[in-house]
Amino acid sequence: MWQRIHALTIKEFLALLKDKRSRMVVFIPPIIQLLVFGYAATFDLNRIPFAVYDEDRSLTSRDLIARFAGSPNFHRVASISNDSEVNPLIDSKRALMVLHIGRRFSRQLLEAGAGPVQIIVDGRNSNTAAILLGYANTIFAAFNTDWQRQAGEATPSVRLETRAWFNPNLVSRWFIVPGIVGLLTLVVTTLVTALSVAREREQGTFDQLLVTPLRPVELLIGKALPGFIIGFAEATVIILIATLWFGVPLRGGLLTLYVGLFCFLLSTVGMGLMISSLSVTQQQGLLGAFLFLVPSIILSGFATPIANMPYWVQKLTLLNPMSYFLVILRGVFLQGTPFHLLINQFWPMAVIGVVNLTLASLLFRHRLY
Repeated sequence: MWQRIHALTIKEFLALLKDKRSRMVVFIPPIIQLLVFGYAATFDLNRIPFAVYDEDRSLTSRDLIARFAGSPNFHRVASISNDSEVNPLIDSKRALMVLHIGRRFSRQLLEAGAGPVQIIVDGRNSNTAAILLGYANTIFAAFNTDWQRQAGEATPSVRLETRAWFNPNLVSRWFIVPGIVGLLTLVVTTLVTALSVAREREQGTFDQLLVTPLRPVELLIGKALPGFIIGFAEATVIILIATLWFGVPLRGGLLTLYVGLFCFLLSTVGMGLMISSLSVTQQQGLLGAFLFLVPSIILSGFATPIANMPYWVQKLTLLNPMSYFLVILRGVFLQGTPFHLLINQFWPMAVIGVVNLTLASLLFRHRLY
């Protein structure tokens, strides 16, 4: 039995490597996508272009401006001298923020202990605007503390110090790159297995398999094994790039990570074989794979938290293996979550995988006979 499965597995790899489209799907795009996503997909803002409208022109106002200009998050692009110059800068996106310091800023600080400053922000992208304001508030808080100390005023008795666990520098790449491990593994394994049986039918070699001594279950295992092997190899390469190139910490155990990967591949390979069993041509297999991939990624929590989704959509995510695997990836990478705390993420993927493979087997038998 295992000799026949081994021979079929070797045949699958040879067919995969000889097919230019399949070879490209497996090797080139995942690495390119990881590098592109790793650098481009980030919530951090660096060198935000801002303009200064300083009517006070005092030592105090220059100190505040220097704090913004010296921050790695801001980049000063212009100095303006009247209100009419604000709109063109924001409308053209030459500046995302205008720092407006009023004419009586330093005097009000000395007399009343408070000097108003206006921040004009481009709000067309609400997420960017919110992050920008967060950076600005941090600079203002540091300026206020230093001003109170220099002026001899009593500093607040309660001082808030924020400390972020697991990602102390709040580098969004640490959050995104582990998710890309699951994303690319999902895409590659689903596409490879979704095209396997469809390729046989399209090339006319499926009838030849029917006259071999291979039983349906052996055909199914032989079609599934290449997806597992490619999935493990692909995920290993991506994990190495994530840790060695992007510097994402891997705090948990490799055993925990790879058990989660096995359960995840069980479900994705099963889904790919289901799609392939229903497809007559490779075009149908590709279309079926993308119909599965798009909702899987959207409902996984990769980009938006599942807790923010409507209640009925949250229930749908329970059927999505990607949502469980992302919890495992981010838990193992960033938190060092031990094996026993992730059991409730392992078994749902295993159940989904067994159900998918069982349905794929039934569909395979039906199409076979």
